[in-house]
Amino acid sequence: MNKYIIKTTRLGLRNWLPSDSTPFIEMCQDPEVMQHFPAILSAEETLDLIARLKDHFKEFGYTYFAVDELETGDFIGFAGLKNQTWESDFTPCIDVGYRFKTSAWGKGYATETATACLENAYSLFGIKEVLSFTTDTNKASEQVMKKIGMHYIGTVQHPLITGDDRFKHCVVYTKTIQEKN
Repeated sequence: MNKYIIKTTRLGLRNWLPSDSTPFIEMCQDPEVMQHFPAILSAEETLDLIARLKDHFKEFGYTYFAVDELETGDFIGFAGLKNQTWESDFTPCIDVGYRFKTSAWGKGYATETATACLENAYSLFGIKEVLSFTTDTNKASEQVMKKIGMHYIGTVQHPLITGDDRFKHCVVYTKTIQEKN
């Protein structure tokens, strides 16, 4: 049984396991999943990303968590909170992010996991403000930001998309987390 840090009715968010490597590599090599990123990731780049996410979890107690469907136990992607330190007017900050394999699209999983992350941000991790970034072309992700109660605050040129003709900039949303009494 996996140890979930955050659970929703349908999904469990947990630290990364060795068994996540193969399905995550496949996901990060899917051009449809990676259409709003500069490039698909090689197997080596994907494994390096997992290592960085695990290190982030060790240091902060949160990360972009691996996500399982509770009913099947299948790994379907990631969602969570991560410190962003690349240079911009909005960073450093803590970002809520999500990425799922295509078979998990259209089921509300991004909204469900992002909502759960925001609901637990203060109580589990002491986080009082969360931002979210997506390329100006990723309307589905931007719609999730709106659904979870985030507010548009501007645009930013992310260093990874500078000079990429497919993307003009990233939109930025924020939400202040209220302490629950």
